[in-house]
Formats: sequence, structure tokens, C-alpha cells
Amino acid sequence: MDKAQLLDKIKALLEMIKFSHTIFAFPFALMGVLLAALANGTLPGFGQIFWICLAMIGARSGAMGLNRLIDAKIDAANPRTAERHIPTGKVSILEAVCFIAVSLAVFLFAAWMLNPLCFYLAPLAIGFFVLYAYCKRFSHYAHLVLGICLAAAPIGAWIALRGDLGWSVISLGLAVLFWVAGFDIFYALQDYDYDVERGLHSIPSKLGLDKSFLLVRIFHGLMLLFLLLVLPGSGLGWIYFAGVAVVAGLLAYEHSLVKPNDLSKLNAAFFNMNGYISVTIFVFALVDAVV
Repeated sequence: MDKAQLLDKIKALLEMIKFSHTIFAFPFALMGVLLAALANGTLPGFGQIFWICLAMIGARSGAMGLNRLIDAKIDAANPRTAERHIPTGKVSILEAVCFIAVSLAVFLFAAWMLNPLCFYLAPLAIGFFVLYAYCKRFSHYAHLVLGICLAAAPIGAWIALRGDLGWSVISLGLAVLFWVAGFDIFYALQDYDYDVERGLHSIPSKLGLDKSFLLVRIFHGLMLLFLLLVLPGSGLGWIYFAGVAVVAGLLAYEHSLVKPNDLSKLNAAFFNMNGYISVTIFVFALVDAVV
């Protein structure tokens, strides 16, 4: 394999796992770092931040790779996903397995470099990655499992720096859980007919479109509540509060883009707005902490 082919293969692997979507969870991992720094009263070292970031990238890449590999046959039969990299052969099964193994090895090594508790908890996180990939075969609540997986980002960052748990980061983790579960329900709307036809499990296939939209509103309302509950004892103040208000506005706009009878703007709601939301709350929290 020459250099051009190698670069093309790396590009295909990164496209397979939607590497650009790391923006959804990465700011929340950094926010976990920020909350831990405020609780400690000291800034973390460069090495700690490096290993946290590497653990985040390895975990997210491995999790997405597992999902694509385990769902390859389902993706191949679904017209919306039939052109994904494994069904079309752009990435072989062996290449996917190797990519997943390397990604999870990076995650485990980074966790080991942080502290023993992170390393001991890392296999539990991997277990949830596998559970999520299989969930649609037996449970309607895969969306909540995905929320738990991403909620581990800020909680894991906190544990890496402190070796314990505190209310502010638990509240942030719950906010992430309900945020992710909500937008994943939105995303599952695209496959409503296919899931019902094939007997695959999701909240839309269980509740129908209208009730699913209502549940997303409830979940995103809970997200805002838990973002506010980060405040007590965190050291954050009115600037962070203003950031939560901005996030509420972004969520409202996101919900205005998606309707039960019109999913044409779903990609804009899913990819653009959720990226803005995660970056916004981190930036406001960072500015608050600095000021």
C-alpha cells in the first residue's frame, strides 16, 4: 500500500466513524476538566489534559467502530445506510476490527496513564459501547444507553483529575445523558418505517412519531434543568447561567426545525445545532471560570 492509498484508507476509517462528530462530546469532556479544576482550586497539568483528550478520542472512535461493525448487516439492508463504508466494502471487516482494537487499546492505555480508578472503570465503559450497538435488537431504550456512553465523557474527565465524584459533574453527566437521548430519538425518526417493518427497537417504533416528539421535549427540558443544577457549589455564576439560557434558545430552534410530518431539516438540527450547543455551554463555562 503506497502513501496515497494509506491516506485514502485513513480518510475512509475516519469517515466511517464520523470523526467530525467528536465535537458533540468533546466540549463536555473539557467541561468536566474545568469543573474538576474549579473544585481542586488548581489547573490540571498538560499531561493530564493530553491523556484525557486521547482517552476521549480512543473511546469515541472505538465505540463508533463497534457500532458500524455490529450493525453492518442491518445497515446494508436499510436504504438510508446501505452506502456506509462496511456495507459497500470501502472498509473491510478486518480493517474495521483492527481499527477498533487500536482505538480501544489507546483508550485503555490513556486511562491507565491517568489513574487506577480510570483504568478499572474503562472496561465498564467498553461494555456500554457494545451494549448500545446491540440494543436495537432487544430494547427500545438504546437512546438512553447512548446517553450514558456520552455522559461518561465529563464524569471520566473529573475522575481522571480527582479520583472521586461530585454533584456538579454528576449533574452535568445527567444533562448530557438526556441531551444525547433526545437528539438520538430525533435521529431515529429517519428509520421509523424501516424499524417497524424489520422489528427493530427504538422509541419512535414503540411510541410513534407524536409521542416521540413529546418525549424529546421532556428530555431536553431535563437537560436544561440539570445544566442549571451544575451551579450549586461548582464555582460558576451568572455567565454560565447566561450560557444555559443561550442553549435553551438553541434547543428551541432545533425543535422548530423538525416536525413529525417534515424531517427535511433533520440533518441541520442534528449535526449543526448539537455542535453549537456543546461548544456554547463549554465556552460560557470557561469564560465564567476565567472571569
